[in-house]
Amino acid sequence: MADMESFRKTVTAWAAGEPGEPGGAARELAARLPVRAVVLLEGLSDVAALDALAAARGRDLAAEGICVLPMGGAMSVRRFVRLLGPAGLGLRLTGLCDEGERGYYARAFAEAGVARPEFFVCAADLEDELIRALGVDRVRELVHAEGDVRALRTFLNQPAQRERGAQQQLRRFLGTKKGRKIRYGRVLVEALEPGRVPAPLDGLLAAL
Repeated sequence: MADMESFRKTVTAWAAGEPGEPGGAARELAARLPVRAVVLLEGLSDVAALDALAAARGRDLAAEGICVLPMGGAMSVRRFVRLLGPAGLGLRLTGLCDEGERGYYARAFAEAGVARPEFFVCAADLEDELIRALGVDRVRELVHAEGDVRALRTFLNQPAQRERGAQQQLRRFLGTKKGRKIRYGRVLVEALEPGRVPAPLDGLLAAL
């Protein structure tokens, strides 16, 4: 939905401190759409995964008034929560983060006075969760189907990869080229059996 994309861009500009009045524009868009919730995600690969799962379950999050917002890193969460939460636009907030970033989310929600903070945590990161859910062999099949098998072989021949386990190798491979994590965020989710969706991703969508 174009209007939700406009809201997302306006909020991002507001958080970045761009000149003008992005805060007022964000408030106006939030009221007009209307936006009922914002999902705070670390990056675009998480957005791709959530969008793919929502589509598989017949849901259009933008049409439901849910803004899926990539922050460009978990350390930005405090700024977005301050702008969008109780002291800002007063929107319901949730999100998905890696275990290593849990503290950023917890502190941001607490400092902003969110009454019942709700966000979902991946053990390592979402890619790790998806690889475990699918299994190493299935992920390799998907890499082959996507035309990346040669790139994977080259990557696995690097000395640094030889001591790592197969799951960790695949996880690192997904992040070696710009845009690859985003593409596989969708590909891996679309390949999941209905009962194999990682709990953090499944719980996030169910909570919306």
